[in-house]
Amino acid sequence: MNIIWIALIVLGCTALLAAVLLYFLAQKFKVEEDPRIDLVQEVLPGANCGGCGFAGCRALAEACCKAETLDGLLCPVGGQEVMKKVGDILGLAPAASDPMVAVVRCNGTCEARPRTSEYNGTRSCKIMNSLYVGETACGFGCLGCGDCVAACKFDAIHMNSETGLPEVDDEKCVACGACVKACPRNIIELRKKGPKNRRIWVDCVSKDKGAVARKACLNACIGCGKCQKECQFEAITVENNLAYIDFRKCRMCRKCVGVCPTGAIHEINFPPKPTPKPAEEAPKPVAPKVAEEVKPVAPKAAEEVKPVAPKAAEEVKPVVEKPIDNEPAKKEDKK
Repeated sequence: MNIIWIALIVLGCTALLAAVLLYFLAQKFKVEEDPRIDLVQEVLPGANCGGCGFAGCRALAEACCKAETLDGLLCPVGGQEVMKKVGDILGLAPAASDPMVAVVRCNGTCEARPRTSEYNGTRSCKIMNSLYVGETACGFGCLGCGDCVAACKFDAIHMNSETGLPEVDDEKCVACGACVKACPRNIIELRKKGPKNRRIWVDCVSKDKGAVARKACLNACIGCGKCQKECQFEAITVENNLAYIDFRKCRMCRKCVGVCPTGAIHEINFPPKPTPKPAEEAPKPVAPKVAEEVKPVAPKAAEEVKPVAPKAAEEVKPVVEKPIDNEPAKKEDKK
């Protein structure tokens, strides 16, 4: 019994001494933390998506507190409103930034890009991309396994069963970039939303030559360069048989859309262009109306004149014939 008590006392004293020692060591070597970090973290949405380029919201809050300016620091989930609150806490002006959205740069639908093989394995874009070109002849297009859908935490991207391609919901997308990192073929890109959500981009990433790309997909960019020649703002470049539109230089004139022979340039949320009326339609109805009014004039005059002659002839005939018939009768009476 005495041995048990002695062991308990020894262990308790050892634990107490260790606790006191750790306390003093923690006080001596503790790192002072900026109290503003907690305030900034409370303002952030807490999504921990990594779209800001940091490990989480806590890391972003620490970076904001250490930085002298907020240039280059942005929470994609909260946007400009959250960064304005962060700036108010830190006494810094938030950097102006345009809202971004994820864009799928592939238009290889099931109709435009026929299947050449069938994949029988784990439905993962990374695994399929590491094995072969995919189920179609295009080695650059979307594989359609939905890795981007699984990576999105905001339910902003879904697979379209008819086209076999992912579609982004502009209202839900926060431009965190998770889908961009999940795509092994770099098909998804973050682009500026644009005024009234209007955007123009080349809906293809194929770097094959024109004939090869066209054979694999009817909607592929063939690198003809017509869009580059049409653009007056130097916003389009053609490199490695592929055209690319820089959204920082694009002025939304849409001239490149009309000259693309394959329809690879995609536009969204634009009003339809008015179709001008042909100039020949206005004067055409004038000539027929005048002709219709003039034509009936001559027939009416002819109808009025024709019956006049017969009536006069019928009235004159009996006047001339009567004296001729009476002369033989008068001669017989005299005899």
